[in-house]
Amino acid sequence: MIVVLLLVLSVPTVVFGQQSGDALPENGFEIPAASSGDVNSADDASEHIVASKRLLDVIKGGGPLMIPIAICSFILVVFTFERFISLRKGRILPGPFTRKFLQQLDDGSLDRDLAMELCDNNGSPVARVFKAGVEKWGRPSVEVEQAILDEGERQSNYLRKYLRLINCVATVSPLLGLLGTVLGMIHAFDAISSVDSNLVDPKVMIATGISQALLTTAAGMSVAIPALIAYMFFSSRVDRRVTEIDSMGMKVVRVISAEARNQKSKTGSRTAA
Repeated sequence: MIVVLLLVLSVPTVVFGQQSGDALPENGFEIPAASSGDVNSADDASEHIVASKRLLDVIKGGGPLMIPIAICSFILVVFTFERFISLRKGRILPGPFTRKFLQQLDDGSLDRDLAMELCDNNGSPVARVFKAGVEKWGRPSVEVEQAILDEGERQSNYLRKYLRLINCVATVSPLLGLLGTVLGMIHAFDAISSVDSNLVDPKVMIATGISQALLTTAAGMSVAIPALIAYMFFSSRVDRRVTEIDSMGMKVVRVISAEARNQKSKTGSRTAA
């Protein structure tokens, strides 16, 4: 993300380099015209050279605080991809497992031991919630529901893993950029006070110092904004997944609780009679 920002900042210098190449030399003599192929190749080479120099100048001009901002950018990219993969619905709520498990519970083809084995073999967050309820098989619905809610809370914390880190990046990055700007301004005014105004124009020094100082703020914001968006997006996704797990857990309660099994036994007796 920082690299994109720096590439954007390097564009004006490339244009300036192209424009300045059209000017006449200081001695007033016109340079002989070259062939179009030579001109194009020379222009392409000069563009690459100027852009590379400008990019390095921008990185150096940002000061040492560009390093922690770059580290924050790297952390954001890594854990954003990790959360994209980990919070997929197929990993949290595998459709074939949940449909088969709930269907077999309704049909009465699952006993406690077989249900525990299925949950252990699957190992997904919803399977862990189901297992917590199955462990209370045949107990009052209050106990089964409480076991599912407790395990659901643990799985919710598990799914929110690394989200605090992404939020930390969103909070710290602009502060690092602001600190870099303040330090850059201090150095700029320090340099102005120690340089002879007859040799160097103070306005030029102020403009150069401010532009370099503001670079860290731009870099920090370029990291913080996508980090905040990622945090809100993943938080919303976790909330939806937790709600779905809770809904499925309540279906398990209605099947394996003592009240549900007694009701099923009475219904079966009436049917047999």
